[in-house]
Amino acid sequence: MPDTRRSNRGPSAAAENRAALIAAAREVFASSGYNAPLSMVARAAGVGQGSLYRHFPDRISLAMAVFEDGVTQLEALAAEPGATLDDVLTLMTEQTIASTAFIDMVTTPPADPDPRILEVRDRVANLLAGMLPAARRAGAVRDGVTAEDLVLVVGMLAGVLARTPAPRRRVVAGRAWALLRKGMEP
Repeated sequence: MPDTRRSNRGPSAAAENRAALIAAAREVFASSGYNAPLSMVARAAGVGQGSLYRHFPDRISLAMAVFEDGVTQLEALAAEPGATLDDVLTLMTEQTIASTAFIDMVTTPPADPDPRILEVRDRVANLLAGMLPAARRAGAVRDGVTAEDLVLVVGMLAGVLARTPAPRRRVVAGRAWALLRKGMEP
């Protein structure tokens, strides 16, 4: 494999390198999983491993930077006038189809999770909790469905999609949501 690293431009390239690392991590983790070698991420970004570790001292730091983009998109959508719980769940599903690794990491953290993972998980749960009252009033969700239930459902979906070939994920996600929505309806 040819060396794709750019020549070292020093501190002036820091922001560009960071953005390239985040984009590369999104692709590498989506295609090769969360435990893909970080050297693969650095190579895909066209930077050395030293640059990767200057920006992201550990795997979770890199994953959180990638996941931050997705959570920010969810929060922006939820803040739009007229946005519904279904809109947010649809975007979460699209994010899950694109990268099951991150959704799975946040919805089903390990027994001793890093506090950064829990913080992102809590942001997502709080966002969903804020959408539930309007969804109940609209008759889309029955009483008793909680934000924790929705996080669990998205985690279940991520688990299924992680084991589904990428070309079939959209169809499988649609079938899964058709079944899951039946359990949430009034």
